[in-house]
Amino acid sequence: MRKREIMRFELNSVKGLGVLFLFLLIFSEGRAQQDPMFTQYNFNTQTINPAYAGTWDNIGFLVLGRHQWMGMEGAPQTYTFSMQTPTKFRNVAVGFNVISDRAGFEKRLMANFDYSYQLKLNRETSLRLGLKGGINHYTNNLADYTGYPGDPADPMFMSDTDSKVIPNFGIGAFLYHERYYIGLSSPKILKTKFLNNYNNYSSWAEFRHFFLIGGYVFNLSRSLQFKPTFLARSIWGSSTVIDFSANFLLGEKVWLGGNYRTGDSFGFIAQWIFDHQLRIGYGVDYSTSRLQSFHSGSHEIMVSYELGVRRRWSTPRMF
Repeated sequence: MRKREIMRFELNSVKGLGVLFLFLLIFSEGRAQQDPMFTQYNFNTQTINPAYAGTWDNIGFLVLGRHQWMGMEGAPQTYTFSMQTPTKFRNVAVGFNVISDRAGFEKRLMANFDYSYQLKLNRETSLRLGLKGGINHYTNNLADYTGYPGDPADPMFMSDTDSKVIPNFGIGAFLYHERYYIGLSSPKILKTKFLNNYNNYSSWAEFRHFFLIGGYVFNLSRSLQFKPTFLARSIWGSSTVIDFSANFLLGEKVWLGGNYRTGDSFGFIAQWIFDHQLRIGYGVDYSTSRLQSFHSGSHEIMVSYELGVRRRWSTPRMF
């Protein structure tokens, strides 16, 4: 009886997240995404969902660097650092992450603390609920811009934007099992603006984003697993972009796969696992839009390490 109730709860949770995802798709219009995108989003989930903290069941660290649109002047460059750890309090985990994002002369430095609480549904399935809180430091030095139409001495371009430090917070839920996971989150609940020091011209610094992520692992043989995944991101009242990926785990040592981002790009992913603790990953994607003629692709390198004391399963983590 208890097992049947748990299975019903899992099914209802998946249905509920699916309804929310459809809701985001229906109420979409059209606006560019603001938060950085990642090809290796499967293992960089903590930056968008605080409930992901604690899923490793170990003390873990992750560093990821992304150079987007290589060869294009002023192209985005993003670096992330994340850590997570269980605590002495049962079912509680905490984490910390920093994101440095630069596009042209626009710079964002975000630092966040994550808290998650685990609800055990059965021996193998858990639901984590998370809170994220932190700050964003935004700068955009207009005086550095050249080549714009008009007088180089134009006072409109002789001042920095207001570089105040703005707080924000987010929420998330993450349902996971050894073989599947699904999560819903909004890492920035508050919409914030920054002002130009010269004329009080306002610009949006942070929009409210929503993320839905999921995946499932199929055992094709003893030494081959197949993992299809997706990540949908949307700004409220705006367009939704979806990443689809298909990955194969070979001999519990190497991940190989590809991904497609709707209306934007396709790419490839490779990751090497060393003794279940050290992971080194590389991702590359190429534009399918008009930008493809102006750059040589976007490249990512990821390194993660776990202080492997408490492992949930004998096989490597699948996400």
